[in-house]
Amino acid sequence: MAKYLTIEQLRTNISLGKPVEQWLSHESKEDYTILKWLRIYKERDQTYSVNYIECYDDGDDDFIDIYEFSSLDPDELYFSNSFDSVGGALDFSVSNYSASLDKFVTGGMIQEEYILYRSLL
Repeated sequence: MAKYLTIEQLRTNISLGKPVEQWLSHESKEDYTILKWLRIYKERDQTYSVNYIECYDDGDDDFIDIYEFSSLDPDELYFSNSFDSVGGALDFSVSNYSASLDKFVTGGMIQEEYILYRSLL
């Protein structure tokens, strides 16, 4: 199970240029499932990007690399917004995507969240 970051760890990771991610939800359709998650990271120009990703659930017990799952729109892999501060990026994530400040994981750990989601199916 993924270890969630404290608010202090969350802000520190982003400020230091370490990406953070959060599993948001899934949406089941008649013959497919859409996964929804966020990634926040610091850009080279010192702004902070919030990427909202929706992808098809292409995974199974042997394939959990959510980064490789098919995008809903191949021309637009994710929706991105930039902010001048960590606080702005976090506030946007909470208000626009209903993110929880206590459910972020370090970058690369979103697969652990995906495994947890699969275990609850």
